[in-house]
Amino acid sequence: MSDDFILDTDDLERRMKGAISSLRTEFASLRTGRASASMLEPVMVDAYGAMTPINQVGTVNVPEPRMVTINVWDKALVGKVEKAIRESGLGINPQLNGTIIMLPIPELNEERRRELTKVAGQYAESARVSVRNIRRDGMDQIKKGKADGMSEDDQKFWENEMQDLTNKYIALIDEQLETKQGEIMQV
Repeated sequence: MSDDFILDTDDLERRMKGAISSLRTEFASLRTGRASASMLEPVMVDAYGAMTPINQVGTVNVPEPRMVTINVWDKALVGKVEKAIRESGLGINPQLNGTIIMLPIPELNEERRRELTKVAGQYAESARVSVRNIRRDGMDQIKKGKADGMSEDDQKFWENEMQDLTNKYIALIDEQLETKQGEIMQV
């Protein structure tokens, strides 16, 4: 009966990859002083009675390193897109030019850079917590298997597998945090 236990490491790894993916999305929304179309991903516009991502109401371009432009397809939505950007907390002041909204990206000062590295650290810590929660779920499955008659050797094997998987994803999170903090602090 104990030989029947197999930990679903594929599911656990898929969930850990989801935590990494979520972290990447959060990191993309952090400004690094360079223009990026991904910095507008969290901004939603009230278009046609529904909250809609900016990239679904216009074309987002990065024509120069410190400028993002949005060519809004429907003239009626230009004001709503501008308002959504102003209220998003990105700290960018949109400039209108017909149906084109220009977003000049201001230079980050030292204090703001330090704040952003702290925010990046908080995002990374929440990703680490997610990975540890997934590890706990795996360990609970192993304990249940032990209660059902799994041998101590099998228990140790699966616990080591679970820990190796956790260490791998925690290291990935730390590596991405270091990269992002380097981008933010780069002048």
